[in-house]
Amino acid sequence: MYETITEQARAAVTELLETAALRPGDLFVVGCSSSEIAGGHIGHDSSVACAKAAYAGIAPVLAAAGVYLCAQCCEHLNRAIIMERKAAERYGYEIVGVVPQPKAGGSFATVTWANMEDPVAVETVSAHAGIDIGGTLIGMHLRRVAVPVRLKTEVIGEARILCARTRPKYIGGERAHYVFEDSEAYKVSE
Repeated sequence: MYETITEQARAAVTELLETAALRPGDLFVVGCSSSEIAGGHIGHDSSVACAKAAYAGIAPVLAAAGVYLCAQCCEHLNRAIIMERKAAERYGYEIVGVVPQPKAGGSFATVTWANMEDPVAVETVSAHAGIDIGGTLIGMHLRRVAVPVRLKTEVIGEARILCARTRPKYIGGERAHYVFEDSEAYKVSE
């Protein structure tokens, strides 16, 4: 069972990274209900074993891409984010004083804290992409224009997943020209 969770998590994050075209140094938020992965009810059946299995699939993929993992805590910590200190400092986030626990922060955030080099908690981030495992509602931690991404992998364990990438806002009116993420270069017309 745990090997399947790890493989599903790895497959989902790998596909999302490819779709979102993230760059090294970008932020990737993970909201994870270990309760839902285990087939239980969010917030009631926390499973450190399921969280470890999901983390084992997610963290190495993000690390290999140079993308920062941002683990969303549960509602008891107001959905704070666990991340590496160097990422928090790079983005100018204010560090807050809390350490997650399985029943106050959630198992995934707790496992993430235990496995990071220099973990800290911050109240909020503006991530470039993310995965919501089990209905944890990560939208508050995504940049302003979130684009839903449907993956081949639809569940991790028993938990449904929802994914998103973000893009810059398009501003201006009918005469505006835009730089799209897939354009080779922006050319000014004469």
